[in-house]
This record gives sequence, C-alpha cells and structure tokens, in this order.
Amino acid sequence: MSHKAWMKTVPTENCDVLMTFPDTTDDHTLLWLLNHIRLGIPELIVQVRHHKHTRVYAFFVTATYESLLRGADEIGLRKPVKAEFGGGMRSFSCEEDYIYENIENELYFFTSQERQNIIRYWLENLRAKQGEALHNIHFLEGQPIIPELAARGVIQQVFPLHEQRILKRLMKSWVQAVCEAQPLDDICDYFGVKIAMYFAWLGFYTSAMVYPAVFGSILYTFTESDQTSQDISCVVFAIFNVIWATLFLEEWKRRGAEFAYKWGTLDTPPESIEEPRPQFRGVKRISPVTSAEEFYYPPWKRLLFQCLVSLPVCLACLTIVFLLMLGCFQLQELVLSIQELPRIIRFLPKIILAVIVTACDELYKKVAYWLNDMGAW
Repeated sequence: MSHKAWMKTVPTENCDVLMTFPDTTDDHTLLWLLNHIRLGIPELIVQVRHHKHTRVYAFFVTATYESLLRGADEIGLRKPVKAEFGGGMRSFSCEEDYIYENIENELYFFTSQERQNIIRYWLENLRAKQGEALHNIHFLEGQPIIPELAARGVIQQVFPLHEQRILKRLMKSWVQAVCEAQPLDDICDYFGVKIAMYFAWLGFYTSAMVYPAVFGSILYTFTESDQTSQDISCVVFAIFNVIWATLFLEEWKRRGAEFAYKWGTLDTPPESIEEPRPQFRGVKRISPVTSAEEFYYPPWKRLLFQCLVSLPVCLACLTIVFLLMLGCFQLQELVLSIQELPRIIRFLPKIILAVIVTACDELYKKVAYWLNDMGAW
C-alpha cells in the first residue's frame, strides 16, 4: 500500500518527483544515495521524509526555476517563441531566454510534465565513479546509479506526482464530456506529446470508423437474401474498405504532421541516444556514431550466446510444454474411456493442464528474464 499512499501526495514547491524505498532500507543506503545526488546533481533540491503509516522513507525531489532553465537548455527542450522573434517552436537556450513566451512567469513557463522530465533526466544520468560500490552492488565506471538501484530493488519507485487541480479540469473537459472534441492541447501539456498523439489518433480513428459503419449498414439493409446479391455486396464493401483505408492513412499523415508541428516535435530527432538498461554490461568506448562514451558489447558474442544458449533453452522449453500437453490429452482419453469413474474425476486432466500452464508461465518468465539479462552480459 505504500506506493498508493504516496501517490495521493500532490506536487508542491517542495516536490516534483518522488523516490520511495522499501521499509527495510537502512540509514547507510539512504545517506549514501542522498550524498551522491547532492554532490552529483547540485541543481536538485532533495528532502528526506518518512511516511508514518507505512514506515517508508522517500526523497522529495525538486529544483529551482533557474536550475530548470539550465536543464531545459541541456536536454534541448522545445518551447514556443514570441511572435516578435518569429514564433514557432525552438530548442530552449539560456543565452536567448528572452525570446520565449512566458519566460518571465516561472509558474507557467514549464508545465508539470516538463519539470518532471528535466528532473528525471538528471536523476537517470547520475553516474558512478570507478570502484564505487553500495553493499554488494558494484558499479561500473560511468554506469547510471539510480536505474541500477531500481533494478536491484534498493529503490522501490521513482515517479512523478499528479496535479489534482489539472486532473479535475481534465476530468470535466475530457473524461466526463460527451460528444465533445478532446482537449488535446491540455492533454499534451500535462501528459506529454506521446500520450496526446495516441489519443489524437484514437479519436481520429474512432471518427473515421463512422464511414464504413454507415456504408456497411446501408449495404446490408438493401442487400437481398439470395447468394448472388450477398456476393456482390461483399465485393462492393471490400472495395469501399480498400479506398477508405487508403484515405484514412493519408489523412492521418497530414493530421499527425499538424500535431507534431504544433507540439514542437516535427523536427525532433529520433530517441536513438538512450541509456542502456542497468543489466547491460560491456566495455566502455567512444561511439563512432555519436562520439559519446558508451558501453559496447561485441555482436559476435551476443550471436554466440543466442545460438549456444538461447536457442537450445527455448527449444527445450517448447519440447517440455508439448510433452506435458500431450500427456494431459492422453490422460483425458484414458479418463473418458473408463465409464465407472465419478463425473468430477473426468475434469481432473483439465485441472492438471491448467495448473501446468500456470506453473510453466511463471517458470518461463524467469527463464526469459535470465536469457534477456545474460544476452548482453
């Protein structure tokens, strides 16, 4: 229940992102991480608090307006430009901060999603130095600390907080609204471009489905019951769907480009430079593409592991499932062939099969995690 209790907290001037820890976390771990955050990310303001009902510690993380401006410059956050300076969207620059809209108002320049995104970027880029360790966790030089601790269970959660005021407004204008256009700009400001783009597509797709629904209903109404009329109707409806699908895709390309330009992501480069997952292991090198430091794992080693380990293990798992399923079917035939057995015994093979499927699902999930982690070790 700890995460549910924390999530009722609303963002204030003291908190944008919340980091919670298991109730078994010792003081040394908290102080070690707190010291690394304060020294490694001086832009952040971190307060340690204790939840009296769940006995869980948490870090309340925020930053000053000036620090957020530097962070926006660092990550290239795109912001609207004032009309007298050309308008449109442009990556934020501290050297030309006067050209951006609402720069004078620190309460409205950044949305809560933008503030939280900047802080999350800083937290995920807190790097370990050579030889650093926490208990039995040994970090590689340059490895992100917080994703590794989250993967090891030292950190329970790192999540942004909701703003109840905006959520209530969205509840009225979006969730509870009937037959009204979606407030896509408000959704984008609060949840970000990805979520807004998804609901924009979903609304456009739902509206576009009206045309085949109406045409199909009319066609069904006037189609006679003989086979020839039904065949003709199927061909006509198929041709209509082909034309409709083509027009739908082309129109969505235009609509999606409009939203991307409006929300400042039309010229945003793809997210090709992301941190590797914490379990990734490799040798540090300079990337020939980005000229930045990265962990490199030779492709031939990964291919060798796939051929000698992953493929045999997957084939063995499939063979086991096949044999177990075949055995259950044989047991089912045996049970059905004996007429004297009670009725409830006849369901025994199905129950056994259900238990086997559930057990194999849990076992194979662990095997899949292990193969995924070892595939680039």
